[in-house]
Amino acid sequence: MNVFYNREGIGDTLLIFIKEIPREKRAFDRRQDAVRIYDAETKDIAGYNLFHASKYIAVNGAGPLELSEGIINDINKGLSQNGFEEKLEVDFSPKFVIGHVVSKEKHPNADKLNICKVNIGTEMLQIVCGAPNVNEGQKVVVAKVGAVMPSGMMIKHAELRGVASSGMICSAKELDLPDAPQEKGILVLDDSRTPGDAFFE
Repeated sequence: MNVFYNREGIGDTLLIFIKEIPREKRAFDRRQDAVRIYDAETKDIAGYNLFHASKYIAVNGAGPLELSEGIINDINKGLSQNGFEEKLEVDFSPKFVIGHVVSKEKHPNADKLNICKVNIGTEMLQIVCGAPNVNEGQKVVVAKVGAVMPSGMMIKHAELRGVASSGMICSAKELDLPDAPQEKGILVLDDSRTPGDAFFE
């Protein structure tokens, strides 16, 4: 979930994005200061707009908000005051974590892709990776589903040439680290942290 606020750009409105839904399938339910945006067919919720946001939540600056339990509680109160009883839930666990590549096998439908099983402590992820230097036994940085890369790209569940992929094994350049090498390849770690530990302290 991502939450944006830009008073100068769009006025005193909080934009809450939960999932992408094609424009032609979107439907809207307006109740006073709040609008629920949802899929007209599946009823999946895409997000909310909360108008006169400063009545409900203290917000500063412009752009994506750094979410906290307090902010989510304030948003939920604001939605409830406007007649929406659904509660927003956010996973506050780190999105960039240490991973251990347990296995690697060639993708059956793409010469330059590999299917990796990566242990991130709490679960084993299947990640399709195109880096030439990925290998079994490495410690790597994994961007979990829901992570927002420094470029602004959000990591989502994907299917690459017919194979499911959940997350991304990152390069130093993708992580916007200082002195990142320009050549293609993932960042291979040599430290004592264990799978599931946060990469960014």
